[in-house]
Amino acid sequence: MEISATGRLKVRITTADVGKRVSVRRLSEPGTPGEKFTDTVGVLTSWDNSVLLITRKGGETVRIPESSLVAGKVVPSAPARRRGPAASYEELARVAGRAWRPVESERLGEWELRAAAGFTRRANSVLPLGDPGLPLDEALAAVRRWYGDRGLPAYVQTATGAEGAQELLCAELERRGWVREVTAELWIGGLAPVADRAEGSGVVLSREADEAWLARYQRKGLSEVALKVLGSGPSVWFATVPGEAGGAPAAIGRCVVDGRWAGFAAVEVDPAQRRRGLATAVMAALARQALAEGASAAWLQVETDNAGARALYAGMGFAAHHAYHHYREPGTEPGTPGAGR
Repeated sequence: MEISATGRLKVRITTADVGKRVSVRRLSEPGTPGEKFTDTVGVLTSWDNSVLLITRKGGETVRIPESSLVAGKVVPSAPARRRGPAASYEELARVAGRAWRPVESERLGEWELRAAAGFTRRANSVLPLGDPGLPLDEALAAVRRWYGDRGLPAYVQTATGAEGAQELLCAELERRGWVREVTAELWIGGLAPVADRAEGSGVVLSREADEAWLARYQRKGLSEVALKVLGSGPSVWFATVPGEAGGAPAAIGRCVVDGRWAGFAAVEVDPAQRRRGLATAVMAALARQALAEGASAAWLQVETDNAGARALYAGMGFAAHHAYHHYREPGTEPGTPGAGR
């Protein structure tokens, strides 16, 4: 917090700092047990009618009455990373987008509209990197028409918590009644430590998701469109640990190699065979293949409430880079057939 020469805390932010990352201290609400003050760090997304709205790294919005402010200052736009490869949000967003391609896409200025018959929100949402070339309300109206023409609800994928992320866009969507339906995180780490974790004996790699692999995949009854999405990406590999007596595989995984990046997804293990190192073996085998193709860094996406996966990935050296969210247009029902991250 900023402290003046007299030793007093100072509020050194103004309405002109909307859009910047700030750190503020405020008086706790009456009746709140514990500390007298509460600290909040995040992006200042608005300061209207004597109320500040600050979006935290995970996407949560904090409402702070101006009268409760004790101190505040602008802070660096993103904290320095302590480990893992350096990467901007835009770079990772584009890499992740190339690893999970829709079957249909169209440009709206610099935004990309993506559709894949409702199979996962990632392939059926707008990736709003840059300027749509229209005022926001007009752009959102065009988005809703485009998805409506395809019988789909409109989703916008946004991110928070990294330099160049979209806290301001999130706030604008929420003001217009868009509903944040899904939040997950993108984690990154070095690739070599993953490859060194285990020998991965018994792991079979393939360029295609065969019937055995699909038998373990958590989304059943996949359409032709879904299979196209699964097979999309610059260099796609599927890993399988065969099951017993010709049954469904004990474990599977998917990896997309794209330049220096290797993206892991669909790492799934037979519930009866968990805690035997199979997920680690699958990722290690895929990582070695990615290293052979010249990759050096890794990324993956994980739900915020998946404690087991988060512990596994943290043990491999991964750490959260940013949170990402899917906002659904107002007046539509949540979820679509085959939906998910």
